[in-house]
Amino acid sequence: MSPDAESVPAFREAIRRGDRRSIARTITLLESTRPDQAAFGQAVLDALVADTGGAIRVGITGPPGVGKSTFIEALGLHVIGQGHRVAVLAIDPSSPVSGGSILGDKTRMERLAQDERAFIRPSPSSGSLGGVAQRTREAMLVCEAAGYDVVLVETVGIGQSEIAVHSMVDFFLVLVQPGAGDELQGIKKGVLELADALVVTKADGEQRASAERSRGEHARALELLRAPTSGWRPRVLIASAFTGEGIPQVWTMIREHDQAVAASGEREARRREQARAWMWSLVEQGLNDAFRSHPEVARRAPELEREVEASRTTPAAAARSLLESFRKG
Repeated sequence: MSPDAESVPAFREAIRRGDRRSIARTITLLESTRPDQAAFGQAVLDALVADTGGAIRVGITGPPGVGKSTFIEALGLHVIGQGHRVAVLAIDPSSPVSGGSILGDKTRMERLAQDERAFIRPSPSSGSLGGVAQRTREAMLVCEAAGYDVVLVETVGIGQSEIAVHSMVDFFLVLVQPGAGDELQGIKKGVLELADALVVTKADGEQRASAERSRGEHARALELLRAPTSGWRPRVLIASAFTGEGIPQVWTMIREHDQAVAASGEREARRREQARAWMWSLVEQGLNDAFRSHPEVARRAPELEREVEASRTTPAAAARSLLESFRKG
């Protein structure tokens, strides 16, 4: 498939009408490893740029077992009930062995997936940094052009994924489990420094008291850190996706943050910086791909790798040799 004068506008209009098939197809094209399909997807995205930017972008992370999908479904259903349309971009970890991905979020968010006002897209990470799908940003723009005014980005919560998701959203939410002592030790300081808010999950039944204690412990920990957003002090709430308690308060908090950063101009400033950084990350990726596919580099690389492994040359010397081969063309 290749872009042409008729098909690109047709895709654009279908997406602007909210046609779910066209939305899903465009995201699939953007994720494709086939150059012709990826080029078509980019042409459609270029045609949609003027229709993007109208959504509240929320990143949600947390350790395994914290109940991210359950929480996101509860939050999504509440937000839809408030008259919004919600897109969930769930980053699905690819298998390090087979390269395949679980793609199970539609199953885990069954009620939300059945609502026509929601769009759920599990995307394989394909081994990219921290499990964050390479094309998540493009998928976000497609969803915004389709009229989804709230975009929730779920990360697997491993490695550098939190930093990558933080770089594409307006509000960064960290979920933690009841049990403050151990949990505080398990959360990296860097993640807390990024958080606009923490939510202690599973705050129901016998765990309600523990959740309250955790809220106090985390609130005291946040007081020692610099706030990531000017004019906004990170908050700690408790919530139960099972009973629904606390979910409305989480959404109210997100809205208050959005209004604050919009009024101060910080949201637009952050988005401009995010777009600029995104451009340069794509340049770096393109240069890396061009370097590795260069005929002379590809020919010499295996031999130099063996030399480095056998300590017959240094990594720095081998790198200089490969770069010189690349420069000579």
